[in-house]
Amino acid sequence: MRLRGQGRLGQGGLEERRNSGRAVRARWKGVCNAFSLEIKVNPKVRAFVGEQALLKCSFRSSSPITESLLVDWTYRPLAGGQMETIFHYRSVPHPTTAGRFKDRIIWVGNVANGDASIAIQSPELSDNGTFICSVKNPPDVYHNIPQTVLLVTERGLAFQLSSAALLSILVFLPSALVVILLLVRMGRKFRLLKEKGKYGYKKSSIEVSDEPEHPDRAGCGGKLKEWCLNCVDTDEEDPY
Repeated sequence: MRLRGQGRLGQGGLEERRNSGRAVRARWKGVCNAFSLEIKVNPKVRAFVGEQALLKCSFRSSSPITESLLVDWTYRPLAGGQMETIFHYRSVPHPTTAGRFKDRIIWVGNVANGDASIAIQSPELSDNGTFICSVKNPPDVYHNIPQTVLLVTERGLAFQLSSAALLSILVFLPSALVVILLLVRMGRKFRLLKEKGKYGYKKSSIEVSDEPEHPDRAGCGGKLKEWCLNCVDTDEEDPY
């Protein structure tokens, strides 16, 4: 009797262990399915005051997209503070109707293509902060939590910086060219003086021709000419 009871207890324990193993496998399978939702965003987005800022968010789910899919965008100021929901999507978009982003959030995504992007109209400097895109597609409800940092700046400041750089180029470039030309000329003159000092200085044919004739040679030529004229005059005289 005792052996039979122990046999029954042994079979019951074995069955319990099997059921326990099945439950563990089911739990692991559920965990894997829960983390099969992946979200990607741009870590940093730059925008200009008054110009639309696009915040991209793409997701990939192992489950089919249904009407139960949820999208939430939250915001935290750059200076810190609590997170606030600025956009909600379930079948249709629901932008926030209060706060700093009232009437300034536009839905530009398409959940059928795994796109949950939004755009901010007329961004301001005070909009700088951290944005988080959250997507839930039951049974895929757990996912990574990527963040996007929005940096809004004045476009005029960038234009002024570029203008200042252009002005600097226009001012210093001609000066640099003049300095380079002067250095080239000075280098040539120095080289010519060095060559003259090495090989000696010779007068050119032009310099020789420009020198005045020697006074002695000029005097002899004049005397010869005068003597010839006298001879001609003597031969032509009448013998009377």
